[in-house]
Amino acid sequence: MVRRKAAGARRRLGHRGLVDRGCPGRCHRAQHHLALGRGGVHGLEPRRMNASPPTTAGDQPTILVVGEALVDVVVRHDGSRSEHRGGSPANVAVGLGRLGHPVTLATSLGDDPHGRMIDAELTASGVALAPGLFNDRPTSTATAWLDSRGSARYDFDIVWEPRSLDVLPKASFVHAGSIAAFLEPGADAVEALIGSVAASTIVTFDPNIRPRLLPDRAAVLARMDRLLPRCDVVKVSDEDLDWLHPGVPPTEVARRWISLGVRLVVLTAGARGSFAVHEAGEVQVASSVTQVVDTIGAGDAYMSGLLDAFVAGALTGREPSESVRNLTLAQVRICMQHANTSAAITVGRMGSEPPLRHELPSLIPAKV
Repeated sequence: MVRRKAAGARRRLGHRGLVDRGCPGRCHRAQHHLALGRGGVHGLEPRRMNASPPTTAGDQPTILVVGEALVDVVVRHDGSRSEHRGGSPANVAVGLGRLGHPVTLATSLGDDPHGRMIDAELTASGVALAPGLFNDRPTSTATAWLDSRGSARYDFDIVWEPRSLDVLPKASFVHAGSIAAFLEPGADAVEALIGSVAASTIVTFDPNIRPRLLPDRAAVLARMDRLLPRCDVVKVSDEDLDWLHPGVPPTEVARRWISLGVRLVVLTAGARGSFAVHEAGEVQVASSVTQVVDTIGAGDAYMSGLLDAFVAGALTGREPSESVRNLTLAQVRICMQHANTSAAITVGRMGSEPPLRHELPSLIPAKV
């Protein structure tokens, strides 16, 4: 068992990707830019094995999310503190559940008050929990210490040792990433799962790098090189790319990932907007402006909105894989705009609280 503690990481509060580098304290009640993306597809086989028809619940494709669930402990400058459900994969699962999708989260929680709090919130949001959820370790936490300006210093107390990833239900879509994809001992199990899913399954990935937990860049890059050929869609922030490939133009990195087999690379860059790279070309989308309460979970809400758009495409009767691989650039833009709306709703309220279905109407399948 590995329990990793990382202290002193000075970062802004919230997940990266769609947002400026400014902290929520400085951005409170300020106008804030949210980014969209450019579109893309491609694939170099060999890819995944076990070709089989997509798995659905009724007429809805099923989604499996794999990764950490933890408690975000926010300690403000005045000494007040609050606790919230956190962890990028858990936030994505909550976003999908609130939009009415059949979604299962494979994670690891301690059998303690924090773990039971997360369990209750996930269930209330419509997220099914995979077997082997609880263990005898304390539930992981990420503590954000806010200074007088709202800047956050993060302390992580993380354990990632999932059980039974080899007996998870089949799904039309699998999403993974963040700490769980890189922190041992569980990272190997996540990699094995991604490598074993059916060829008809869409795999989406968000590295969401945490440098203080993952100081060995070479090891992270090596794992990325093994994972990328198995992924259809990768969403990555400019901050992630700065750490992964410092000094390399983002488009160059994205095109390399496309050459490895990724079909769509979406890069979010805050106020500069975002883009996606696709075998058919690139789409640049300017940022939009919204009123921000805080930015916690913005990138995760973007990811769940993107998956929501892909599912709308799958409901046209095509296999889920075709809903991504055959997207036109115009359709990619629609998907990005939908994801951006999801994120904009989320940053308009406190904490990682992604939208409900009535707040984010489903895309008309014909559009996608």
